[in-house]
Amino acid sequence: MPGLITSLQNPRVKQAVKLRERRQRDREGLLLVEGADEIALALAGGARPQTLFYYPGLSAQPVEGVLAAAAQAGVELIEVSLTVFQKLAFRENPDGLLAVVPAPSRKLGDLALGQRSLLVVAEAVEKPGNLGALLRSADACGADGVIVCDPATDLNNPNVVRSSRGTLFTVPLAEASSAEAIAFLRARHIAIVAATPQATQLYTQADLRGAVAIVVGAEDEGLSPTWLTQADVTVRIPMLGQVNSLNVSTAGTLLMYEAVRQRQKE
Repeated sequence: MPGLITSLQNPRVKQAVKLRERRQRDREGLLLVEGADEIALALAGGARPQTLFYYPGLSAQPVEGVLAAAAQAGVELIEVSLTVFQKLAFRENPDGLLAVVPAPSRKLGDLALGQRSLLVVAEAVEKPGNLGALLRSADACGADGVIVCDPATDLNNPNVVRSSRGTLFTVPLAEASSAEAIAFLRARHIAIVAATPQATQLYTQADLRGAVAIVVGAEDEGLSPTWLTQADVTVRIPMLGQVNSLNVSTAGTLLMYEAVRQRQKE
């Protein structure tokens, strides 16, 4: 194990800081995961960080368990000074743990599906926080996977990791074009349920008990004609105020939990 790092000019520190930039993440195939809970979920999801930087004096909760689990998984642990960790950290109120993790595979073929799979498709989502929140909800609902189509944000953005609370590593995730995703769903006889304010049927009236892919669109324009014309069912969420749609992660969460509710009644 290397000794305590106190210099901001240390090459390992400078390399990690560069991973805040998408170009560097894409080039190296690495991403940053900050926080004890997030790193613990990453480890539980099968991720194997290359390096874990830590400063033991920041966390209000014991982190020895996370450090021990990382060490057991063969992760290189590097203790740093407070000044160095403050340079590495990118979130408010850091807890003193930050890992450099290889980006996971995100191919459609990696998704393991059953007879009544529940999938979520997010088209052209722009905000990392919304994508992360959608992943967190997918984890909570036990979804079989999330397919991100034509993304307008980087899936390895630290803000996706942070807002997902680490479920980026526990939810099966694939990235594809809309055409590829539609072909994938059709080949597996998975019904496409598109959420749109123009639908006449409420989401609670649709049968979501079978193999379904719930499709939600971009924050500003909603779903593209590509998905709307391919949908087997279109549904809407009742809007009683002045706006005509919800935040994409909120809409996706409502529809996922409706599918869970219907399946639990059986």
